[in-house]
Amino acid sequence: MEYSMTTQFLMELIGTLILVLFGDGVCACVTLNKSKGQKAGWVVITIAWGLAVCMGVLVAGPYTGAHLNPAVSIGLAVAGMFPWSSVPYYIVAQMIGGFLGGLLVWFFYKDHYDATDDEAAKLGTFCTAPAIRNYRMNFLSEVIATLVLVFIIISFSVDGNTGDAEHFKFGLAALGPIPVTLLIIALGMSLGGTTGYAMNPARDLSPRLAHAVCMKGDNDWAYSWIPVLGPIIGAIIAGFCGAALLLV
Repeated sequence: MEYSMTTQFLMELIGTLILVLFGDGVCACVTLNKSKGQKAGWVVITIAWGLAVCMGVLVAGPYTGAHLNPAVSIGLAVAGMFPWSSVPYYIVAQMIGGFLGGLLVWFFYKDHYDATDDEAAKLGTFCTAPAIRNYRMNFLSEVIATLVLVFIIISFSVDGNTGDAEHFKFGLAALGPIPVTLLIIALGMSLGGTTGYAMNPARDLSPRLAHAVCMKGDNDWAYSWIPVLGPIIGAIIAGFCGAALLLV
């Protein structure tokens, strides 16, 4: 069934909101003072981010395919798997959803933000920051991580992964959101240590804007372009590679 662009816009917005609510929510849970999950660690964060994507996909997937990420929408359009005419609508929906998700995390953890003095730690619950500030390498980290993300997402549509229902053969992509959940967890555990693996402007810039609206403190605008431009460049490369190597 093909849904109207209004429905697609709304569901992509809600799916991205849920992604950021769960994803930034675990960052707040693990980071903020007096939280029961404080200092739970990186493994908890990476698993919860994978599950955050899963929840967003479950909500938006039937209506939009659940991109939940401007880089994914652009990468799929480059690969010829998504109409360019729909890309602007999806991106606007994703960015609004990410902003609203950031606002909800702030509201939910308001008492804990008030109990935490470390401004950088509080910003880190909304958006990413580099472990070592080296803009060239930080940019390349986001390019490479997003390239891998989008390339593997494109690979989900390959016949061997989708399966053949007529002959009762089912590939991993037939498992719905489970493959992308595992992909996000794997990326976080393997490639997330340098920049926090944003890979998604709606996961980084939109909550960063929410932080600017809700809280005092530095928003680190000097770094903010990297989790936007890096994922877009990585997705474009992945789109071309996917079209040339996978979709043949």
